[in-house]
Amino acid sequence: MNQQAIIIGAGLGGLAASALLASQGYSVTVFEKNSTHGGKMQELNVGDFRFDTGPSLFTMPFILKKLFKECGEELRDYLEFNELEPVCRYFFKDETVFDNYSDRKRSKQQIEQFAPEDAESYSEFLNYTAKLYEQTADAFLFNPLYTLGDLKGLKLTDFLGIDAFSTVSDVVDEHFQSDYLKKFFKRFTTYNGSSPYQAPGTLNVIPHVELNQGGYYVKGGMYRISEALYELSEKMGVTFHFDTEVERISIRNKRAVSIKVNGGEKFYADLIVANSDATDTILNLMDEQAVSNSKRKRQKAIEPSCSGFVMLLGVNKQWEQLKHHNIFFSDDYEKEFRHIFKEKVLPDDPTIYLANTSYTDPEHAPENSSNLFILVNSPYVTEEQNWSELRETYSSFLINELENRGLKGLKDSIVVKKVITPSDFLNHYGSNRGSIYGTSSNSKFAAFLRPRNKIRGISNLYLVGGSTHPGGGIPLVIQSAFNAIELIDRYQKD
Repeated sequence: MNQQAIIIGAGLGGLAASALLASQGYSVTVFEKNSTHGGKMQELNVGDFRFDTGPSLFTMPFILKKLFKECGEELRDYLEFNELEPVCRYFFKDETVFDNYSDRKRSKQQIEQFAPEDAESYSEFLNYTAKLYEQTADAFLFNPLYTLGDLKGLKLTDFLGIDAFSTVSDVVDEHFQSDYLKKFFKRFTTYNGSSPYQAPGTLNVIPHVELNQGGYYVKGGMYRISEALYELSEKMGVTFHFDTEVERISIRNKRAVSIKVNGGEKFYADLIVANSDATDTILNLMDEQAVSNSKRKRQKAIEPSCSGFVMLLGVNKQWEQLKHHNIFFSDDYEKEFRHIFKEKVLPDDPTIYLANTSYTDPEHAPENSSNLFILVNSPYVTEEQNWSELRETYSSFLINELENRGLKGLKDSIVVKKVITPSDFLNHYGSNRGSIYGTSSNSKFAAFLRPRNKIRGISNLYLVGGSTHPGGGIPLVIQSAFNAIELIDRYQKD
């Protein structure tokens, strides 16, 4: 009889783990509380407007290719994706515009126009980020980091050379003179929901992933990635139960044995993989006696990543200055992150990210119209915030801000409007206090101390997803499934 595996959650990590386990001969059943797969990666169709509501950039495609190959399939048969040119357009408050290309020479030509003193430093810094990647990837990303044995390949000299004791901001400031390039490179820390003024300099590896390895867009929309993983899982024989919330993981003699779903039904398994938020899993899903008070206390004390305030606008207008990816920088970056992480309020001068997929996929909006995904980094949920009120007041504020930044006529062109707040992330996905990326990396070692892909002291219980090691974002979530599978192979007994 095949061994039975239960996956809690059909986010990207759960889908990846389900396909890999099924390809190894497990009988896999996935339980998802919502009616769709994809977790925070979703899509919304309203009339003739189509929106991605989650990740908007696809990086490190080789990890997803590896997943499909391990299941005997080819990613190219499921997805079509291409690099964008430019990768992103940046708008500064003084009306300077920077088109960033994957071709360094083209980016350098741009920089020579507005920050000539940093033109050479741009390429030098990207070489530095490439070296950081070489020093950290195998040791900290493609490695479960579960036991001391997992560190055997890490050289002390490498660890001392990855700027773990400086902040991202400190390292960037050492390399650049202009505020333009300082702001540009500090923004990448937000990819894992952290502040460049607190996160370790090691996270300067993030721009390498986009600028050296390439940033991609999936034809038809980013949700195609979730659809491809779902299709792969079904092909591997995985069974899915949607609209079925897991309420409890039962632990007996330090062994995960079953789950209980809404309605009271129990399901038993030889192993359980939780794609639910790691903090929620430990504090709310596991039997109380299975988690020590000290572990509960430590888990509660973990600082969540930032969240996001999202607006989806379908508008009957186009703006020639907009590309596919666009960023409107704030004036005072340090103040913005102080608002988000220290004061835990929405910034009064935010950096605004705007994705306009109809620029690349015209069928995502009616003719002469645009589908605008607008994101501002925001604090996670606290008791002091009133998101019902902020939903209206802050969205109006952002629309006015964008009009002031060049999108004339935006307010009057809105046909479709939907707002997603941190409280929605909390309620729909159970993420820790509404965070998007799980744990923040706002301390020297936080980036290396995310919850591991196996619960210590309990047999048969594994964790995947953006709230676990190695972190958030599409490729790292897929890698979390590989890490979990490695630990399952290591510890699971027939």
